[in-house]
Amino acid sequence: MDMMDKNTLWKQIFDHLHITEEDRKLFPEGTVLSVDVTTARKLSGDEEALVTRLLSEKFGRTVSIADQTVDPSVVGGISVRYGDHVFDATMKRQLEKMDALMQQIHLNGSGVSGTEHMTDALAKGLENYENKVDLEEIGVVRTVGDGICTATGLGGAMSGELVALHDNVYGMVQNLWPQEVGIVLLGGASEIKEGDVVRRTGTIMSIPVGEEMLGRIIDPLGEPLDGKGAIKTTESRPIESTAPGIASRQPVDVPLQTGLKAIDALVPIGRGQRELIIGDRGTGKTAIAVDTILNQKGKDVICIYVAIGQKASSVARLASTFEKYGASSYTLIVAATAADTAPMQYLAPYAGAAVGEYFMDQGKDVLIVYDDLSKHAVAYRAMSLLLRRPPGREAYPGDVFYLHSRLLERACRRNEKHGGGSMTALPIIETQAGDVSGYIPTNVISITDGQIYLETDLFNSGVRPAINAGLSVSRVGGAAQTKAMKSVAGTLRLTLAQYRELAAFAQFGSDLDKTTKMQLDRGARVTEMLKQPQYQPLTMEEQVVSLYAVTNGFMDPVPLGDVTRYEHEMLNYLHAHCSGILLSISREKKLTDETKKNLDEVLNDFGKLFIPTDEEDALKRE
Repeated sequence: MDMMDKNTLWKQIFDHLHITEEDRKLFPEGTVLSVDVTTARKLSGDEEALVTRLLSEKFGRTVSIADQTVDPSVVGGISVRYGDHVFDATMKRQLEKMDALMQQIHLNGSGVSGTEHMTDALAKGLENYENKVDLEEIGVVRTVGDGICTATGLGGAMSGELVALHDNVYGMVQNLWPQEVGIVLLGGASEIKEGDVVRRTGTIMSIPVGEEMLGRIIDPLGEPLDGKGAIKTTESRPIESTAPGIASRQPVDVPLQTGLKAIDALVPIGRGQRELIIGDRGTGKTAIAVDTILNQKGKDVICIYVAIGQKASSVARLASTFEKYGASSYTLIVAATAADTAPMQYLAPYAGAAVGEYFMDQGKDVLIVYDDLSKHAVAYRAMSLLLRRPPGREAYPGDVFYLHSRLLERACRRNEKHGGGSMTALPIIETQAGDVSGYIPTNVISITDGQIYLETDLFNSGVRPAINAGLSVSRVGGAAQTKAMKSVAGTLRLTLAQYRELAAFAQFGSDLDKTTKMQLDRGARVTEMLKQPQYQPLTMEEQVVSLYAVTNGFMDPVPLGDVTRYEHEMLNYLHAHCSGILLSISREKKLTDETKKNLDEVLNDFGKLFIPTDEEDALKRE
């Protein structure tokens, strides 16, 4: 190649350098700028002089080349570095940009086959591609290990900013120190080594959002995990965002039915509420959340289940359950399994909240389950300690309260002026041996609007769901109940409390007066009636009828062992012969005098038809 060809080539390369007035402010006036250049081969004397002249013209400053590095891996072109800033016009960098663009072009899945579709997809993806070289701020990896790296440079980096390393490995800035930054790596940690270049992207960590995500399993970065192909979305949202202010919210007074009698009657949940589910391992916390999701079928509620630190097999089993019961069409699973790094587990609930806010912005109601925030706090603790943040109580960093408060505050019910919609949060916390006074449990209890406390002893005694009515509370209360439910559930908590108090004393006495015995019998039947199998949520009107029957004495003659059978057969009888009563309750949302009269007649008639299972039960009834 003769000198004229070289001159033309270098001019073409430098024509792609895009320098703005903001960029020029970085270069001091009145001094010679010393820059470092990297090329695939050593520059000759004439080439070095030409490059120096072209750089001076572009920068508007006098430029000298302080150091020249030869790196054959850049293939061709030139990289010009000044401090922490670089113009990378190498062939390697252009290929990396092209590779990133190609990954965004979907060559499959539009229903068009053959080369025609591929050509159209490539043309559409490349039509907005600009082959210009912008000023990039870079850093250099100083240390790396355990999914964390530190980098020098990146003086303008923002907390939470996405940074790019090589081979499509990304990280998120977490620590901002005077001389270096701490970065959590989002996968591909084994590919990063000391001396690698880190580039700022100028964007805060975001996740793709859209209707196309429903029915899918994704990771906290929005990538599919279910093997069903790429998810084509056109929008994205920052993973972290400010919670809606007081002025944009409205009171929580619309019920979010769980389908579970014990919850909808005792600790009702409203749309926009944050209700904590707390208890030891294996007491049915996830079961409550799953039943609540299944109960939203046909209620126009978008459900998001965030799995944090769970086994991948458990997530797959859960997805199969949603598919089996017809819930997958309105449900999204965000999964950061136990095999994922601590940073991915840390991001998972925020990613779920971002997707939920997308649907809330459209005026829709959203239910989001965080399962569970205990593992989330542990992942954050591990990440923080690796970032050398000082440990505090139980080795958790001091901002662990802020970790969960800024997440749960995003759940709310917005007023019509601000777009409407709601996001209801059901965070789950696992306790150790029933200790609700632990650091993380007390933190989340103080953030939420009530808690559903599941007791191990109740669970082991066969009470499912094992809800402790005394320690469970909803700060929204009756505001999140229909009038029908409120009318039958008003005395329920008192009945259960009296029953448990009397049962504790009755075991020491032999002779009980008639009133005490009646209270014990009624309380035992209420407890039995509140038991409910998993995956069998009930409608609001079915719950109202069941509670009406037990609180008004229609179940008093029924043997304790037959209460569950009585309820099941009674509801079937109503659906078959008196569905108008259920329709009336569903439509009116209250028990009118006429409905009560009709219901009394039906329950009396059914009571006469209900036959004990054997002669022994008949003797007990007599």
